[in-house]
Amino acid sequence: MGGRLVDGEWTTKEDWEKSKDGSFARQESAFRDHIEPGGRYDVSAGRYHLYVSYACPWAHRTLIARALLGLEDAIDVSIVHPFMGDHGWEFRPADDADATADMLHGARHLYDVYTRADSDFTGRVTVPVLWDRAEGTIVNNESREILRMFRALRPLGNDVDLCPDDLRPTIDDTLDAIYEPINNGVYRCGFAGTQEAYERAFATLFEALAHWDEVLADRRYLCGDRFTEADICMYTTLIRFDPVYYVHFKCNGRLIRQFPHLSGYLRELWQMPALAETTNLRHIKEHYYTSHPALNPKRFVPVGPDMGWLDAPHQRG
Repeated sequence: MGGRLVDGEWTTKEDWEKSKDGSFARQESAFRDHIEPGGRYDVSAGRYHLYVSYACPWAHRTLIARALLGLEDAIDVSIVHPFMGDHGWEFRPADDADATADMLHGARHLYDVYTRADSDFTGRVTVPVLWDRAEGTIVNNESREILRMFRALRPLGNDVDLCPDDLRPTIDDTLDAIYEPINNGVYRCGFAGTQEAYERAFATLFEALAHWDEVLADRRYLCGDRFTEADICMYTTLIRFDPVYYVHFKCNGRLIRQFPHLSGYLRELWQMPALAETTNLRHIKEHYYTSHPALNPKRFVPVGPDMGWLDAPHQRG
């Protein structure tokens, strides 16, 4: 299930990091620079390149924002193969019609992109990655920060604003509120090292889902009547929940389609073209069910579930 770089050398690693109590511990992103007008990373069409996986919810955030902001022509994309094996994310376009080559460097592995930016890099090799052609390095590999810095590129796209100034504090608070129990919570269930750690994560996850289901009874979107970055970040977890997390990560307390308001909310988001068109359910299922042999040793990919319910009227008007 992948590995990590240590002083620029790739090493296979069989399990994810755990804290002393058995809880899943996510590594902090390493590259944290920002695009800003007049700065080192200036606003320029064609300067930046995005490395993503369709399967990864964090990378999916950036694909959605790129589409909603009309930045497809300003930022090009390389897409890894859905299977993540002993060598981590790979570029294997010959093996998958929806994957691409590394459009910039012709690398076989994503870790080669990381070592181009830092030859002595130590850490996990993750997506998304925002690469700068001018400086020849990675600008940022933290999805939430890439999402926000895309605002600086709005002159290259359209007038959509996913983080209006008057809503920014609310959006930031909401992103904080959903991250640990929900976005990361499904992983804390799936990669828990002890029964106790799993049960804690499970309880926290479903308490949070129930809370937001109640919030959405009286509110169209997470932060009010406007679609924002917070909704993107909730969507990429919710759309993976029934086909993957419910079974694979043992998050089987309740399907999203069984929540009265979260289900309608997810249907509305799915029915937005930019969200549906960047959602590749085949890549999502293939990645999770084949890339974690400790959780699914035979790597069978489930045929179901039927996700046709997403096309029903959402009644969120």
